[in-house]
Amino acid sequence: MTHFIQRFAEAAKNNWHKPAVCDYKGETFFYADVATHIAKLHIVFDRLGVKPGDKIAISANNTARWGISYLSIIAYRAVAVPILNGFTPDNLQKLVDHSDSVLLFTERKMWENMSPEQMPQLRGAVCIEDFSELWSKDGILTDVIQNMHQHFRAKYPQGMKRKYVEYEVGGPDDLNTISYTSGTTSSPKGIMLSNNNISSNITFGVQRIKMPIDSHIVSMLPLAHLYGLAFEFIYPICSGATVYFLGKMPTPTLLMQAFRDVRPYMLITVPLVLEKIMRNKVIPTLERPLLKCALKVPGLRNVIYKSVRKKILDSFGGNMKHIIIGGAAISGPIEVLLKQIKLPYTVGYGMTECGPLIGYEDWYDFAIRSCGKPVDGMEVRIASPDPQNVVGEIQVCGDNVMLGYYKQPDVTADTFTDDGYMRTGDLGIIDKYGNIYIKGRSKNMILTANGQNIYPEEIEELLNAMPHVRESIIINRNNRIVAIVATDNDDSNPLSKSQLETIMKANLVMLNQKLPTYAQVSDIEILVDDFERTPKNSIKRFMYK
Repeated sequence: MTHFIQRFAEAAKNNWHKPAVCDYKGETFFYADVATHIAKLHIVFDRLGVKPGDKIAISANNTARWGISYLSIIAYRAVAVPILNGFTPDNLQKLVDHSDSVLLFTERKMWENMSPEQMPQLRGAVCIEDFSELWSKDGILTDVIQNMHQHFRAKYPQGMKRKYVEYEVGGPDDLNTISYTSGTTSSPKGIMLSNNNISSNITFGVQRIKMPIDSHIVSMLPLAHLYGLAFEFIYPICSGATVYFLGKMPTPTLLMQAFRDVRPYMLITVPLVLEKIMRNKVIPTLERPLLKCALKVPGLRNVIYKSVRKKILDSFGGNMKHIIIGGAAISGPIEVLLKQIKLPYTVGYGMTECGPLIGYEDWYDFAIRSCGKPVDGMEVRIASPDPQNVVGEIQVCGDNVMLGYYKQPDVTADTFTDDGYMRTGDLGIIDKYGNIYIKGRSKNMILTANGQNIYPEEIEELLNAMPHVRESIIINRNNRIVAIVATDNDDSNPLSKSQLETIMKANLVMLNQKLPTYAQVSDIEILVDDFERTPKNSIKRFMYK
């Protein structure tokens, strides 16, 4: 298995004077620039005494320098720890400490609210906006950054050349990245991914979804999640393409302008983006009386659908060849329409624990309502007596499957079957052609519009500890995070409805102060009675969607 950092090295040497990573309407770094910054950051790591296997955390908005930081860590054989920048400073500190990180790349505004004393293993913090020093434990980081020009010239007297772009990669099972899927509780879950786990994903992308070297891609999903990291950044840059980062989640107007300017070859997205376009633009047009009549005529229907397809692709810049959707299923009626107009879309299946791919199929062979077929190097089975017809848990094994959860051997052991398959927690079937169909989720994860994962149980734990909250559930209602609460109201001295509402408003403020920006709760609804429950006394969540 070719390590993805070796693929990047080859891409850099072959595209030396071509843009590699750019901030949309901001900084541009050519492949030569990226290689130079990697060399400089390796000088920093070396003088700080960082060793292969040491952990280095990154928490910031998506930027070109975020990508350069990540590549520098991996090329040094250190372990990258990407952390969502939406966490509060307190939660970020906990994750940096939990991961045993010795160095942190973050934004100045975040660092201003952090305390190095809470991260005892940290030796320094680097400002990701310009690679300046934010904090140095013993002065070494201060010195090396202030004197970088001399250090770099001493090591590379002729400047950075293609011949210096060679990196050691370690063994296939060496730890490469720790990805945190949570962090708002005292028990964060760090997914350990090996060199082989991520490289297998990138190899699949490079070989199966070939991207021409003159291609561009717009990156808008969080780089701290494997979906965005692997397929909006690592895969395209290993293909010699140019990546444009949008930073924060853009407005629809800015996003469409970026598509027109960048003219991306591929779109990696979550269902909501495509569904919004279809519901706001396409469906209202097709519902016009004259067009509804015309759609009943086969010949005219094909002409209309072809015109609609062209308009959608033109709105994405006119160069779009692949639309790859992940994270959740597309709405049924929307997907039927997508197939009718022959939009080049496909729905994949994955999870962070698989770095992230499990299922994929090219758009022209993609089976509607499925989420692809098992990718190369992966086996998928359904834990049921009749996998084609009887729903069971989806279980997987293969090259993409994680090493385990960091510092949680018991949780890791519970995640795997006795014969080595990982339990995904998803329910589904698999047909005779190998197409995977997800029929439900035994997990309650909420996927936001910009690809963030929200785990309701974490928020519920915080809310349940607040005044007059007996129990709660967190749901996604019309793309808003809503809490539904059963109150703890003393029958002997009950509070009035208005008093409870006042308390819940205060609870909402306190709750959101403890949550990342992407997980903010919009409203708390008070139940008149208790939750509806199953015979096992579990809340029937489906009744409150």
